Amino acid sequence: MPGRHGDGDSQNAGEAGTFETLRDEGEYFVHVKQFQKAIESFTKALEMSTGDKNCLVTRSKCWLQLGNAENALTDAEEALREDKDFIRGLYQKAEALYQLGDFETALVFFHRGHKLRPELQELRMGIQKSEEAINNSIGVPESVKLQASGDLSYFFKHEESKAKQSKGTYQKPGAKKEAKKERERPKSGGDSKTIKQLLGELYGDKEYLEKLMKDKSLTGEKSPMERDIKHKVYDGLEYLNSRADFWRQQKPMYARKRDKEKSRRSAKQQSRDPRSYILRSLDEIEEDQSEGKYEQSLKKAQKVLKQVEGMSSDELQNRAEIMATLYSSIGNAYLEMNNFNRSMEYHERDLELSREHDLEDAKSRALDNLGRVYARKGSFQKAIDVWCEKIPMSKSPLESAWLFHEIGRCHLELNQYVDARDNGRKALEAAKEAEDDTWKLHASVLVAQSEVKNGELQAAASSFEESLQIAKDLEDNVAEQAIKKALDEVNGKIVRGEGDDEDEDTDKKTEQRPGTAGSAKIESRPGSTEEQKTEETKEKEQEVAE
Repeated sequence: MPGRHGDGDSQNAGEAGTFETLRDEGEYFVHVKQFQKAIESFTKALEMSTGDKNCLVTRSKCWLQLGNAENALTDAEEALREDKDFIRGLYQKAEALYQLGDFETALVFFHRGHKLRPELQELRMGIQKSEEAINNSIGVPESVKLQASGDLSYFFKHEESKAKQSKGTYQKPGAKKEAKKERERPKSGGDSKTIKQLLGELYGDKEYLEKLMKDKSLTGEKSPMERDIKHKVYDGLEYLNSRADFWRQQKPMYARKRDKEKSRRSAKQQSRDPRSYILRSLDEIEEDQSEGKYEQSLKKAQKVLKQVEGMSSDELQNRAEIMATLYSSIGNAYLEMNNFNRSMEYHERDLELSREHDLEDAKSRALDNLGRVYARKGSFQKAIDVWCEKIPMSKSPLESAWLFHEIGRCHLELNQYVDARDNGRKALEAAKEAEDDTWKLHASVLVAQSEVKNGELQAAASSFEESLQIAKDLEDNVAEQAIKKALDEVNGKIVRGEGDDEDEDTDKKTEQRPGTAGSAKIESRPGSTEEQKTEETKEKEQEVAE
């Protein structure tokens, strides 16, 4: 084919394609929470494209997940070197500073990002949590008892004098009526025991704020001062409730007590306590898997599982959730070792136990993993069925974008082009809601590929043009060039009045070329093997390799 065996251009394209493949691989590892492996992929990608701000920001997030805020800050600052208003870089720098305990500087950067993008919820929450951290650093709330006399008497007098001065002045009609509007009291999602586990040390702050709410001398409606205190308390409770919701999604319940137990017990006490041993082992298993030590993690998980199975619920709190987590870890180890049948067995155990004990997050995780196993085996219809069941459990637009994209890819493998197109469009809508340009690119290319296959050439041209603009915004030169070529070919077909002729070149440049959004196909995920790929995919990859 023309241009397949050029001199220097072909080699450069291959190197750039390697960068894109490594970047997509890193994004996949982030999605499955293997952050150490994601860092390794992004590091290799950055060696080929120094200063890529999207890679730097995502690697910064990974460093934060591993507790290395210093490296996270370094990557965030590097991402901002050329573009001081790069919103993802500003947010990531603020998060890193917050984790380092530099709350004042973090607040500055949260405000800077909020000024540029005031509609983003995470920036507003960043401002709120930074302000709260600064206030908490000034003193311990439990050591201060606020009273109407003494400390607050000056403020009450000040409020009374302000009220007198405002009498007789012109006020906007209806202002008093609005001021009296009752604000709904924040409600916690879950029982107090669960919330306490999720919040950890912050639960003391929640208890303090709730006690403060009962003191009507401070949080009544008699003066502007009291109303202001009441609203501040509501703000604090809303923030703590949102934190609890966040941690409920991010980590299993057993992890909430981990740090607290480590600080309270000596090493000797911990060694005698089976629960402490189990929690430490879970950390080690997760760490081994993030480092690619799957056989080692498998042996540890099997050993811990035997011990947990011999304990009662009274002896081990959250026994069912810990067992489900172990099933998931064993299933993932088998998956990466390409033992799909054993992987399926343990992920099905995870799902069964999650349904039995109504563990919603564990159920969502199990469905996600089962879909991955089916897809790796080439059982695309089963993967579609499992992931469709997971869709209502999606916790965020970004997760929905990933799900719809993977479902669409499976439909594409099954030559179900209309379903592939429709799911691609759903993925695109979710990615737009999440404001994630990378997944917008993946989804828009999937839509275009499906439209080409379905003979909708005019629609495909429009979709490729949208993809091209996203690639330009991302400064993804390799994807941009591949999409341009695909777009030229589609336009050529339109001019010639051709229909869908299954052009192999178009497929290779948009579906199979490393570094385009199409490189996120199911069978080409990290760890997949030749045995699980379809014969058609093998032939296409062989042509690309040539």
